[in-house]
Amino acid sequence: MTDPIREIAFDTETTGLKHAEGDRIIEMGAVELLNHIPTGNTFRTLINPKRLVSADTVRITGITDDHLKDAPFFEDPLVVNAFLEFVGDDIIVAHNAGFDRGFLNMELALCGRAPIHDDRWVDTAAMARRKYPGAPASLDALCKRFDISLESRTLHGALLDSQLLASVYLELLGGRARAFAFDTPEDQATAGTRRPASQRPQPLPPRITEAEAAAHAEFIESLGPDTLWKRA
Repeated sequence: MTDPIREIAFDTETTGLKHAEGDRIIEMGAVELLNHIPTGNTFRTLINPKRLVSADTVRITGITDDHLKDAPFFEDPLVVNAFLEFVGDDIIVAHNAGFDRGFLNMELALCGRAPIHDDRWVDTAAMARRKYPGAPASLDALCKRFDISLESRTLHGALLDSQLLASVYLELLGGRARAFAFDTPEDQATAGTRRPASQRPQPLPPRITEAEAAAHAEFIESLGPDTLWKRA
């Protein structure tokens, strides 16, 4: 029996949009997936960014400087160690993954940790653009496309957005029916090129009697020369 596929749906909220200009992470949220289905195991933390939060971030997330003043710094083991333990060595799924990857790897570098390399990231925005070229590819737009409820999303939040992302990711992969398929991961990877089912080494003996075969042949003959069953 093959091991389940473990992935992490991940999102961040930040003080601003440009980590290269000193913006920092203020919240991280993550959802564990097994075979693309959320397990209910989640991770969420606020982070003191050591700088002020932009007005745009407050408007979008509702997170203010007061909310963060007593939060741990990223380098606190309650943040970085706990997060890395939660993620493990598994694939990280993010929407516009380059944004989250850039911020996360910047924070990891600042506290002397190794980056999470590009090959461990899946970008659902890129998946959506490939699958629906020319269509809106924001998380909100994809939730609407797949009829995923946004009723609880009055503000952006890292954990809530990770939960929505997990649902969107499943739909981009083909929906819940695919996730519950009994294919192995190897079968799923070769879908469309699967080998035909093997034939029996010895055919089963016919169950029709000689009299029934003769009656069938007589019936076909009675249908005339142009009947479908006489065509080569």
